[in-house]
Amino acid sequence: MRLSSIANKRIIKLSYNNPVYLTRNGRGEYAIIKLEELDKLRATVRLMAQLEEGEKSAREKGWLSADEVEASLGL
Repeated sequence: MRLSSIANKRIIKLSYNNPVYLTRNGRGEYAIIKLEELDKLRATVRLMAQLEEGEKSAREKGWLSADEVEASLGL
């Protein structure tokens, strides 16, 4: 599906720093966001997954003290 140039210009004008939501039958179906925002969302999802892995490891193997963290970082 291609947008006409008029529709494209309107979306760009409307969407400056805001997502555009497209609906089907009155319900949200799609969102148009800037690629920069998509990259940020993907990075956030990766970070959250890594944090979850770290928390799971800490629950299973135990937490490190501040001194242990500093020692492992060579501080």
